[in-house]
Amino acid sequence: MKVPYPNSMKDYIFNIHDVILMMTVAESILLALLQAAMPAQNRLYGRLLSAFLLVIATGSATTLILWNDQVHIGPTIDNYWIPYFLMAALMLKGPALYLYVASITRAQFTLRPIHLVHLAPALVTCLIMALFAIDSDDLRHLWAMGEEQPETVVTFLWDSAKLVPLIYSFAAVALVQRYRSELKDEYSHFSSTEPRWLNILTLGFFASWTWTMIVHILAKYTSPETADYLGIADNYITFILINGLFTYSLIYAHQLLETRAEETRAPAEDKPSESAIDRVKAAMETDKIYLQQNLNIEQFSARLDLPVKEVSSVINKHFGTNFFEFINTYRVEEAKRLLADPTATEKTILDILLESGFNSKSAFHRFFKRLTGMSPSEYRKDKGAH
Repeated sequence: MKVPYPNSMKDYIFNIHDVILMMTVAESILLALLQAAMPAQNRLYGRLLSAFLLVIATGSATTLILWNDQVHIGPTIDNYWIPYFLMAALMLKGPALYLYVASITRAQFTLRPIHLVHLAPALVTCLIMALFAIDSDDLRHLWAMGEEQPETVVTFLWDSAKLVPLIYSFAAVALVQRYRSELKDEYSHFSSTEPRWLNILTLGFFASWTWTMIVHILAKYTSPETADYLGIADNYITFILINGLFTYSLIYAHQLLETRAEETRAPAEDKPSESAIDRVKAAMETDKIYLQQNLNIEQFSARLDLPVKEVSSVINKHFGTNFFEFINTYRVEEAKRLLADPTATEKTILDILLESGFNSKSAFHRFFKRLTGMSPSEYRKDKGAH
């Protein structure tokens, strides 16, 4: 049976702090079910999002049961099983967030056996708890007189439970920043696909779990009451993030995935018309629209007065590529022309890449070498335009 513990959640089962935890559990489960019911082109993304939400729900539910002496399931479950579920949830929420972000930001991401390594923190934690027979009272630092006190082990477990999610959230932030950089660098446009919501999401959880670590450290040097209030504030932050960020992500994650799908392939039933093909060719070969920097498929389609879906169909089905490869191939051809032009010898490589429509040196060099097998400088030397 649980021993009473000084905690602001102990007096009334329905005090506001309990309600926040309960609502976090309910909303996380509801959002997970809603996500599972929504059609998605990337089912893995949906499953990982649902998994993360369920991990958050498990963590909030077990936190309530562990610290609130008026919430009971059964003596065995309360004392021996709840600690395992709680610690496993705390150790899994970081990996779940990271893999969810990876499924959004990495093209053709799939789960592989190597990803099982992300289960290691949870498995090691559960193994340590089993070896030292850690129960609910141990996690709450409550020991009977004369009982062995595994305080060092418990401290290590709590320290790890705060540190592991923080490390993973930092990795998720880094993943998003790299993705943003790749979009800006590789595809020469950023406005229509910038994952602002994903950036907010990862930064939000990084800030939240940083706060969790700060609270954990401060709790060692403050009174139990102060530590209690700091911990309660942590629960409120999680509740706010679940409400705001994931409701937002449920809407815009699908939009991002659908945009990516349209850029890389068109639906099988959409056969491009000859008229649309001719208009795309004219825009590229006559109007040289590819020379416009930061050109995206929406702007391109607007110039042609065609739907984005139809333009995407033409580029994918007729030309066998995606929009950005299509545009940058023309830009490389223009750069080759300028590099081989004897009258353009005064122009620097930077001048040429900008005149060709590129706005990034790294993207220009990457595409140029991929298509020609040599660097721009080597190409200029080979063609004799010194």
